[in-house]
Amino acid sequence: LVLGNSLVTLLCHLFNVHGLIHHFQLDMVTLHRFLVMVQEDYHSQNPYHNAVHAADVTQAMHCYLREPKLANFLTPSDIMLGLLAAAAHDVDHPGVNQPFLIKTKHHLASLYQNVSVLENHHWRSTVGMLRESRLLAHLPKEVTQDIEQQLGSLILATDINRQNEFLIRLKSHLDNQDLRLEDAQDRHFMLQIALKCADICNPCRLWDLSKQWSERVCEEFYRQGDLEQKFELEISPLCNQQKDTIPSIQIGFMTYIVEPLFERWAQFTGDTPLSENMLNHLRRNKAKWRSLLHKQHSSSRSNDHSGQVTGSQEQTLNEEETP
Repeated sequence: LVLGNSLVTLLCHLFNVHGLIHHFQLDMVTLHRFLVMVQEDYHSQNPYHNAVHAADVTQAMHCYLREPKLANFLTPSDIMLGLLAAAAHDVDHPGVNQPFLIKTKHHLASLYQNVSVLENHHWRSTVGMLRESRLLAHLPKEVTQDIEQQLGSLILATDINRQNEFLIRLKSHLDNQDLRLEDAQDRHFMLQIALKCADICNPCRLWDLSKQWSERVCEEFYRQGDLEQKFELEISPLCNQQKDTIPSIQIGFMTYIVEPLFERWAQFTGDTPLSENMLNHLRRNKAKWRSLLHKQHSSSRSNDHSGQVTGSQEQTLNEEETP
């Protein structure tokens, strides 16, 4: 996998486009050095959680920040926070999930007391690099402290375990029509939602691209499952290559996580071309995965009836049929 320099290049470009370098009087060399640190802190051997995923999320975030409903209220500070949080939201990701870190008694799990372990680590790593690079050293101390805290709040919002908390709050705001984007607090909440959308927007992209990301994330799950098997640990949900097929994982993910969030996002943005487009891709992609799942079931059934299947094979095939 040639990761190239996508994250650094993209962010230098976006900081320019949004006038952030001028507004915050940033030093271009220092900015570049900081971004290289971030990019290199991603693990290129991860099939999914690597610097290209970070660039992908940052590109999506940039698009969401330009949605008129949000763009009309954003300050340069909001935009910089949104882009930085997107770029660094998975930095130093080990390629395994929180339950794995907890059950293997990883030092990060005890450090963060089993709560948002990865997200806390991504945030703290980012703050460390910001300070080390001295990118914001020329700004007043209270400004940099505020930036560090808000970065944390944004990155911690990407913890999938907090999905319902954010959805319920978003639904309530939309139903009551009480979002006041003039208020910093409400703007920050919508930045959290935008980052959550950007983080899981792969199913809303064109099929070929979406399918590649799906295969990558499942490859990462399966690698974790292999590790768990090796250490004689219980295999985590979605990580058993024998039982958890890519189509079934993706259909579940789209149905329970992606669709509810993007339907609400579309309600917030109004029916903009981007939101309409994303929901259309999402529905088309889900239909494709359904037809692939159906084909898998059909082929395993036809193997079943060929009379050439051994008992253990039959059991495996039957298990595979329950998504």
